[in-house]
Order: sequence, then C-alpha cells, then structure tokens
Amino acid sequence: MLKDQYPYYLANKPVQANAELEVTDKYRGQVATRVALADAQALDQAIAAAEAATPAMAALKPYQRREVLEHCVSRFRARFDELAESLCIEAGKPIKDAEGEVTRLIETFRVAAAETERDIGAVVPLANAARAAAYEGMYKRVPIGPCAFISPFNFPLNLAAHKVAPAIAAGCPFVLKPASRTPIGALIIGETLAETDLPEGAFSILPMTRKAADALVEDDRLKLLSFTGSDTVGWELKARAGKKKVVMELGGNAACIIDETWDDLDDAVARLIIGAFYQSGQSCIGVQRVLIHRSRYEAVRDRFVEAASQLKAGDPSDRETFIGPMISEGEAERLHGWIQEAEAAGGRILCGGGRDGAMLQATLMENVDDDQRLVTEEAFGPAAVLSSFDDFDEALAAVNNSRFGLQAGVFTQDLYRMQRAWDHLDVGGVIIGDVPSWRTDQMPYGGVKDSGLGREGLRFAIDDMSEIRLLAIRTP
Repeated sequence: MLKDQYPYYLANKPVQANAELEVTDKYRGQVATRVALADAQALDQAIAAAEAATPAMAALKPYQRREVLEHCVSRFRARFDELAESLCIEAGKPIKDAEGEVTRLIETFRVAAAETERDIGAVVPLANAARAAAYEGMYKRVPIGPCAFISPFNFPLNLAAHKVAPAIAAGCPFVLKPASRTPIGALIIGETLAETDLPEGAFSILPMTRKAADALVEDDRLKLLSFTGSDTVGWELKARAGKKKVVMELGGNAACIIDETWDDLDDAVARLIIGAFYQSGQSCIGVQRVLIHRSRYEAVRDRFVEAASQLKAGDPSDRETFIGPMISEGEAERLHGWIQEAEAAGGRILCGGGRDGAMLQATLMENVDDDQRLVTEEAFGPAAVLSSFDDFDEALAAVNNSRFGLQAGVFTQDLYRMQRAWDHLDVGGVIIGDVPSWRTDQMPYGGVKDSGLGREGLRFAIDDMSEIRLLAIRTP
C-alpha cells in the first residue's frame, strides 16, 4: 500500500515541507497519496548542494560507486511488490507491466554497477610525426559535474533509473525532477539512496511545477541536462539551457514493416500486440504505424484485429488486464479525437475506437491518410494504423516520411533487406524480426530528427556524464 504522504529529498535528506501534490489512482480517479512539492528556493538549495558535493562525488572510488548501486539492487529486489503496486496505482499500469518495469529497474542498476569497473581510458599514440616523437599520451574520463534530470510519467521507475544509475556510476551529483503525475517511484529510489554513504548533496529528488523548475534548465552550475518527454517541450528546454550539455529522448511514431518473406504471421501478430498495446500504448517506441506487404496484408490484419479485440481492459490491478487507463482523461480525449478525425477523413476503424473516461479501447485503423495526426504525430496511446506496400524500398521510404526517428521494426528473413533497412532507415535503432518497442537497458537507445539527441543505455549515458581529459608526456 502507498503511504499517506511522501517527502521530497533535498541533499540526500527527506523533507516533508508540505503535502501539496496530490497523486491520483489513475484507474479510480481518486487521490491515492500526497507528496511534498518543492519550490524554486528548494531547487536553488539542491543545486548549491550538488555543486558543493562535486569534489567528493568525483573522489569516490569505483568500488564505492559499485557498492551504492549494488545496495539499490538488493533493496529494489526486497521491495519488488511495493514498487510494482505503486506503479499500478500512480501510473495506471497493468500489474504485469508494472512488474516488468521493476525487473528492468533492477537490471538498470545492476548493469550500472558492472560499468563502474570498466576501463574508461586509453593510451593515445602521439608520435605520428617527427615533431611529436618525444611525446606519449593517454586519456581518462572524469565526471562532468552536477547534472539536471527531468523524467517522464510513462516509465516512472526505469526512465528515472536511466539517469540516476549512470550518474552514480560516473560520479556526478544530480537533481531529479520526476513527473508530477507519477513521482512515487522516483521518491522510493531517493529513499533507497538515502540509506547509502553517498556524500551529502549527492542527490536531490524534487517534485515541482514546471515554473519552479526553471533553474534546472537555466542554471549554469548544472553541467548537463537530461530530459525525457515530448519533442515540443524538449526543444524549448534546449533553447534555454545555455552552455550545458543537453541529452534528450523525445519520442516518436514508431513504424513496423512485415515483408512477404516472413512466414510466421502468428509470431508477428503476437509481437505487434505487445508493441502497440502494452501499458496502453504509452511508450515512445510503441507500434503506431504497421506496413504490411500486400500479399500478407489481409492475413496479418485479420489476425491482428482478432487478437486486439480480445484484449481485456479494466482494473490494472487485475492480473488478466492488458489495457489499463491512459495517464489522464485529457490524454485519452486527445487521442480519441485524433481517431475520430481520421475516421471522418475516410479512415476505417477495424476494432476499438471507443472511450470511457481515461479508458480508450485498443484501436486499429486502415485507409488513414498520411497527413492525419494519427500518422504524423506521436499517438502515445493504444492506437495503430495499418497500410500495405508492394516494394520494400517503398516501405523504407514510408517509414522515413516522419519528423521522428527513434526506432523501427522489420520482420524479414532476407539478409540483404535487413542490411538495406539498417543502411537507409533514418532512426536511432533498427530491430529485425521484432517490433520497434523492444529494448534492453544496456543498448545505445535514442533517436534522430525530432526524436532527440544523444543515447541512453548505461555505458553511453556514462560517456555523456563525463569528459575526456588528456595527459601528454614529453621525454626530453
């Protein structure tokens, strides 16, 4: 069960300054708990504490960073059911999906712990000309300094972990603003970190309004901003971020191709169901566009519609539930409006299309014009559009016809088509034989175009949170 109140964490310590932030049960619409809401003054104190903690964090030895991360792994395992239940309530996430996210939280911290022991330096040959004959070089990575993190509502635990865990592994103090709709998971991470011997000021976790968080973006004491959220907000934050490094994961409208060489259509449909509808489609790599070779179109469509129509919707705490509520009634209303727009313009609803409050039915459509928002924008909900193609290169071009470029999935058994997809798809990742929604936490994950800048994945995030420092040695 959730506690009645949760503090925020300021310079490693819990502070129950108030209980102003109401966190609702997303399925029942009732207040489930209350959280302390930080103001601009608390944020300034957190940034000052992070700046003061920078030398001590940088001085931590690899084994000390590893021990902090391993403590988190142990405690998250012990609190597995509590963490899953909190996700189920605050995010409306079906319990099986919630348990999957807790498992990934544990894996993210476990991989980060292993990364603390990796070699992150190298010898650099400098004697490439007579004038450099007396020189030898080497480099190491050093922490970039205090970091600012803003995490989203859809994976409140694991996407916060993808910022927090590499920061600890790199030796960077940080200030995290979790999503106001789903702050509990991040605060439990804070509670766990507070049990460790991290230097004072190493971390602050502050739920706050966007206005109160201005310094998180604009303050030059912070050396990196890592943001996960909408592209509109992300690019606006980057424009205000000043001199600091900016890393952004901004979502997409992921496409999946099924060509005529893929014979196991039941397998493809089973993966499409997961990709389009897991956690009610609220994933930036959720399947939104499905391009099917004309010779396979009817068979895939009919199987897909039948499977989607049988998904159980309702209470996310029920282990049989596959479709839970969207994060808010407003978000469900937005996407429902896009579905109605597409239908009015000639699109055909194959299944679903209805809405009851924050519950939106699993929806599949075909014959949707390419200029409809359901195709061009990020749906971020349980809706996908099906279309057919005749030529594989035509399908690749259709995938690229988007301002987003996060990941794409390609079901093909043709080696050369796989290579062409990898060469020509303008995305951050190409997933062969599976949906674009597949991700493991150590891989380089991120996108191009309006899908963002930089890569998550523990080693790659650690690189972003560190700087190369060269040592050149002259022998007279």
